[in-house]
Amino acid sequence: MTGFTTRPEIRGTFGTVTSTHWIASAVGMGILERGGNAFDAAVATGLVLQIVEPHLNGPAGDMPAIYRSAKTGQVEVLCAQGPAPAGATIEHYRAQGLELIPGTGLLATVIPGAFDGWMLMLRDHGTMELADVMAPAIAYARDGHPVLPRVAATMQGLVRYFQDEWPTSAAVWAPEGRAPEAHELFRNPDLAATYQRLAESGGDTREARIDAARTEWAEGFVAEAVSAYLADAEVHDVSGGRNRAVLSREDMAGWRARSEPPVSAEYHGWTVHKTGPWGQGPVLLQALSILKNFDLAAMDPNGAEFTHTVIEAMKLAYADREAYYGDPDHSEIPLDRLLSDDYGRDRAALIGERASTEQRPGRIDGFERLADAAIERAGRQFDINPDAPPQEPTMAHLSEKRGDTVHLDVIDRWGNMVAATPSGGWLQSSPVIPGLGFPLNSRAQMFWLDEGLPTSLAPGRRPRTTLTPTLAEKDGRALVFGTPGGDQQDQWQLVWFLRFVHHGLDLQEGMDAPLFHSMHFQGSFYPRAVKPGEMMIEPSAGEETISALRARGHEVTVAEPWSVGRLTAALREPDGMLRAAATPRLMQAYAVGR
Repeated sequence: MTGFTTRPEIRGTFGTVTSTHWIASAVGMGILERGGNAFDAAVATGLVLQIVEPHLNGPAGDMPAIYRSAKTGQVEVLCAQGPAPAGATIEHYRAQGLELIPGTGLLATVIPGAFDGWMLMLRDHGTMELADVMAPAIAYARDGHPVLPRVAATMQGLVRYFQDEWPTSAAVWAPEGRAPEAHELFRNPDLAATYQRLAESGGDTREARIDAARTEWAEGFVAEAVSAYLADAEVHDVSGGRNRAVLSREDMAGWRARSEPPVSAEYHGWTVHKTGPWGQGPVLLQALSILKNFDLAAMDPNGAEFTHTVIEAMKLAYADREAYYGDPDHSEIPLDRLLSDDYGRDRAALIGERASTEQRPGRIDGFERLADAAIERAGRQFDINPDAPPQEPTMAHLSEKRGDTVHLDVIDRWGNMVAATPSGGWLQSSPVIPGLGFPLNSRAQMFWLDEGLPTSLAPGRRPRTTLTPTLAEKDGRALVFGTPGGDQQDQWQLVWFLRFVHHGLDLQEGMDAPLFHSMHFQGSFYPRAVKPGEMMIEPSAGEETISALRARGHEVTVAEPWSVGRLTAALREPDGMLRAAATPRLMQAYAVGR
C-alpha cells in the first residue's frame, strides 16, 4: 500500500544524511561532499546538534551509536554511555534523604560520555582531521545560529530560575539578562573556545591528535574545570534541596568510550541489531519476537487491531525491561531467554482482545525476585505519582522544560553507515561548568536506590539508558533509523518498522503515518511515573480507530496533530541506491542527499 506523504523520500547514490535539525544534516552532507566518509559526517553532524539543539544534547551527555563498516562488513555498537562515579553509592544518596535520584542537578550526573564517543568513532573509522570535522560546530557556536523556537522557549522559561539558582547557566543561556527570541542568532562563545582548544590538540598523526583531544577532555583542562567547579558547588535540583556532585576528576580520567558487539534478532528475513541491555534496545527485539506470532500484514496499519496488538506487545516487552535489563558487566541478564522464540510465543499468548492494565514481566527460572520487585516498584510509583506527566519532552503538548534527545543517520557511497542517538547534558539538566559553556548530564536518574537490582545505583555501573539507535539488514539491504523520545524511542521505531516490513510504506510514508505509544509501564525518568492502560495516539488515526481502542479498554489520550515521534531513517539498496527520510513533526528534521 501507499500512504500520505508530506515530502519526498530522498534518493541518490552519493550519500545521505538525515538528522533532527536541518543545519546539522547540511553540515554532514558537506563533509561527504569534501570526501569524508559516513563516520566523519556523523561526528560533524553530532557536534553541530550539540550547538543547535542544546536543550536535547550536549558534549557531557551520552551517545550510543550502531554502525556498519564497509571495510569489514561488521556491525558494532559504540557505547559512549558513562557509568556511575566511584562515589555514587545507594548509601550516599539515601543519606541525603532521597528515595529517587533527582532528574536535574549535580547528584544526577554520571561520567560524561558523548565527546569521547565521537572522538573514538572519528579515530577508528573516520578519515578527516579533527580540526576539519570540529570546524562547523565551532563556527556555529562562535558566530551564531538561528535559535529554534522551542530552544528559545526553553531558555526563556528558565531565565529567572537560572538567575536565582544556576548563575553559571544564566551567563550562557541568558547573557545580559535576556534569553534569545525565536530565530535570533544565538552564540555560545565559551563552548566555541572549548572546542577550538580541543581541535588544536597536537600530535604527529591524525589518530594521535584525536587521542590528544580525548586526553585533554578526560584528564586535561576540561576535567580540571569540571573538578574545580564541583569542588564546592551545591546547587538546587528537582528534589527541592541543594546537593553536591559525587563525580570526581579521577572518575573522568579513568573512563573511555568503547565498541562492542550488538544484540541481534531475526524478524521476517531481517536481522535487527540493537545495543545490549545496558540500553533499552533489546526491548524492540522482544516486541518483534512476540509479534512474529501475529499476521500483522493482514491488519490495517492504521486500524484498531494492529494498534491494539502492537501496544499490548510493547507492554509485555517493557515489563521485562523493567525487571531484567541492566549493565551486563555488573549483573546477570537472562537475554537469551528473553529473546528466544519459545519465550516470545508464550508472551504472545497473553495478548487478548482487551487492554491489559497489569504489569506483567515474564517469570524466568532463577530470576523470579526481579519480576516481583518490578511489579512492586510500578505499584509504588503509581501510588506516589498518579498524575505525573508522560516522559516524552519534545512533543508539542508537553512542557518545554524537560530534556530529550537528538538522532542522526548517515550512509556514504562506499556503504559505511551510522545511526546515533545522542542525548543528555541538556541546558535544563544541570548548571553550566564555568568557562566551558556546557552543563553535565543527568543520566543517573535512571538508577534505583533499591538494593539487588540490575538497575540499582552502583559505582562503575552504566545506567539503563533509553537511547536506542537501530541497524537492520536483509538480502543486501541495510537500514539505519531511530528517534528521540525517551521511553517512546523503541515504540515509535517499532511501529514504523512494522509498517515498512509488512505494509509496503516507503521511509517517508511510514513517518507521516499516525504514530502511537503506550504509557502503561514504568517510566525511566524522574519521577518514574506509571500510567496503567494508558496510551497516546495522533488524531490522524481516525475516530473509528480511536473509538475501537477505547472499546477494547485502552485509556486513550489523543495527541495534538503532528506531535508524536521524531523519526529519521536511511536505507542502502543492494545496487547502491540510497534512500532517506525525516519526520515533518516539529518542522526541523531533514534528510538530504544525492
